[in-house]
Amino acid sequence: MRDEPLAMTVHTAPSIERVLTPDVRRTRAGRWRMLVLALVCVAPVAASYFSYYVLRPEGRRTFGMLIEPQRALPETRATDLSGQPVALSTLTGQWLLVSVAGGACDAACQTNLYLQRQLRESLGKDKERLDWVWLVSDDARVPEALLPALAHATVLRVPQARLADWLAPEPGHALAEHLYVVDPMGHWMMRLPANLDKAHASAARRDLERLMRASAGWDQAGRS
Repeated sequence: MRDEPLAMTVHTAPSIERVLTPDVRRTRAGRWRMLVLALVCVAPVAASYFSYYVLRPEGRRTFGMLIEPQRALPETRATDLSGQPVALSTLTGQWLLVSVAGGACDAACQTNLYLQRQLRESLGKDKERLDWVWLVSDDARVPEALLPALAHATVLRVPQARLADWLAPEPGHALAEHLYVVDPMGHWMMRLPANLDKAHASAARRDLERLMRASAGWDQAGRS
């Protein structure tokens, strides 16, 4: 018997896609779609912050104080003026211009509310992207005379202690002396100078206009 050379047959290994079950393939495809969706959602946010914080000209300074690191909206419940509970998370989706004061609303509080309304109106077509918010820090009754002026504002009661976990004044000042800018994800990212007045409101408006330009396309308009 003649020795025959040993024949070696090489079989091509099946591709991984042929081995995977349809359920596994669907799971993998779903994960990729979720990843792409997440990137699509995050990219405009990242781009807007990059353009605002990094690409702004060297000579340009913000009027307000940029907050680093930013502080996320606390997971707590507030109440509206009728006493109904409201989750603070419902404030997300728009830029916020926030003031803090007791319900009695003294002269400084009323000045802040006036400036919030005027700053929002000054944004023109972008005003619907900014919600002006008054966070009432106590249980005092809001004067009836103020209610008509608050028709386009969001007014919520939040305990002072919870506000202090999120917002902070400049050293030597009180929480109620500032206006605070919050991004659509609920991050406090800017504090305007204490005791803002009409003479300096235009500088605050320029900050808001820059934010609107830098973030065009990734927030929702029309809630208020």
